Amino acid sequence: MRNQSSIVPAVYPQGHDEKRAAVPPLPRIMLEPLVRGALLEDLGRAGDLTTDSIVPAAARTQARLAARQPGVLAGLDLARLAFQLMDADIEFDARLEDGARMRQGEEIAVIRGSARAILSAERTALNFLTHLSGVATGTASIADSIREFHTRVTCTRKTLPGLRSVQKYAVRLGGGSNHRFGLDDAVLIKDNHIVIAGGVRAALERARAGVGHLVKIELEVDTLAQLEEALALGVDVVLLDNMPVDMLRQAVGMAKGRAITEASGRITPETAPAVAATGVDLMAIGWLTHSARVLDIGLDT
Repeated sequence: MRNQSSIVPAVYPQGHDEKRAAVPPLPRIMLEPLVRGALLEDLGRAGDLTTDSIVPAAARTQARLAARQPGVLAGLDLARLAFQLMDADIEFDARLEDGARMRQGEEIAVIRGSARAILSAERTALNFLTHLSGVATGTASIADSIREFHTRVTCTRKTLPGLRSVQKYAVRLGGGSNHRFGLDDAVLIKDNHIVIAGGVRAALERARAGVGHLVKIELEVDTLAQLEEALALGVDVVLLDNMPVDMLRQAVGMAKGRAITEASGRITPETAPAVAATGVDLMAIGWLTHSARVLDIGLDT
């Protein structure tokens, strides 16, 4: 996927754990349907009317992808695919790799080949690149703010339809961890499950009876009384939902050695250090994926 000779090492802040940051790329077979579908959506029923009417078929050009603001790069392989699915002969010379900490104005890649193909693929490539780099950058803003603590930042299932795998990949690039990938890889018992089941005990007993021995069970609680009941019944993880910091600290103390603790509820880079200082193991943050601000990246010919 990448031209390894063109990749330069990522630049990380002092103290960054590079081993933790090494995230393997997603295989092409996972990425190609996403990019192909996006290109087909954009090309519609008649192709690129603007480019095809203005640019001669034989015209060739060189374009440059560059960061217009600092951030963490993510989605480079999707951008590469967007150009090369339009024309397999396009050369995509990557100057950075996913996970790189970019400076404003830094060159990301140089693209050479058919002018028509490059212009037609431009928006699809940038849509993936700016969005996923925004996810990675937002995640890094949390991860960097809690670097002195053992707490890890995780994403949620609040992802954009069809983009979960690549959004969660971007979270990993930003220094975060992934929560569930779907409804089928862990049990998370929330308030509505408890109400319908008739209580915490009934919900837990049914969950244990319904899943295999390798499946973890997490229970959401929002009071210390609910937490005590959950710990007495035995769960793998407790989701401490929207607890004030003082209550969260008490909850972490109660659960220590008995269950993994996860905090959630409107956590920002400004509030994350106080949450992490309670000793909580994880913090789940939905906005990393559902409301990520795009990172400004441009393509210039």
